[in-house]
Amino acid sequence: MKRISWVMFVVFITTILLTSCARETETPNLPVLTDYYPLQAGKVFIYRLDSFLIPVSGASQLEPKSYHLRDSIADTIRDNLNRLSYRVYRSLSDTLETSGWENIGSYYITPAGNNIEVMDENNLRFIKLVQPLRNDISWPGNSYIDTRSANSPYQFMDGWSYLYQNTGAAYTTLSGTFPNTVTVIQEDETSPPGDFDPNNYQQRNYAIEVYASGVGLIYKEFLHWTWQVTPPPAAFDNDSYGIRLNLVSYR
Repeated sequence: MKRISWVMFVVFITTILLTSCARETETPNLPVLTDYYPLQAGKVFIYRLDSFLIPVSGASQLEPKSYHLRDSIADTIRDNLNRLSYRVYRSLSDTLETSGWENIGSYYITPAGNNIEVMDENNLRFIKLVQPLRNDISWPGNSYIDTRSANSPYQFMDGWSYLYQNTGAAYTTLSGTFPNTVTVIQEDETSPPGDFDPNNYQQRNYAIEVYASGVGLIYKEFLHWTWQVTPPPAAFDNDSYGIRLNLVSYR
């Protein structure tokens, strides 16, 4: 009887250990990147584009101007690393789309397995999404961009740490409410911190993007400005600007 009890005890402990190990090695059921950035030639996205530019008047607020922007996924190509990429043509019109569409350039999207990269019209390569896609995962989204050289115009992008937030949350755009989205906070910094005072130097960097499952990019904000007070008169640096994209329709 004692031998039987001992065998049963060993079997019991072994079962507990195996179950515990299995739980530790389980892979969570996380979405794949292409769920939130599906790519297919022929897809078209139209956004309201609010562009914020340095005011001619010298005022202390960037001046908004609004358009409609159209992104059309045209075809596939191979990039310089022989990876499959999607070419996207970008065109611009007025907010009523009465003036026709003017081509303003193109960019490339590359699904690279564990991440999705975008090479923009200025040949800047961004890592937009990475695996695993879940809250609080962060990565250096601007790591392919020269932000360190003395003459680089992108020094303000140095050290940005992209961060997933609000995974699976609903988000509302001009196109309607999307029930399953993820927000990528790319940067949110004011230096020195505090409210804007036109009598003092300040720099503001803010960038977020929102992606919807089954759709792609539905919202984007990018803001970079530097307010200089010396030498007078106080004014924005020449590279100060901002954009906001809000999805209007897609097909």
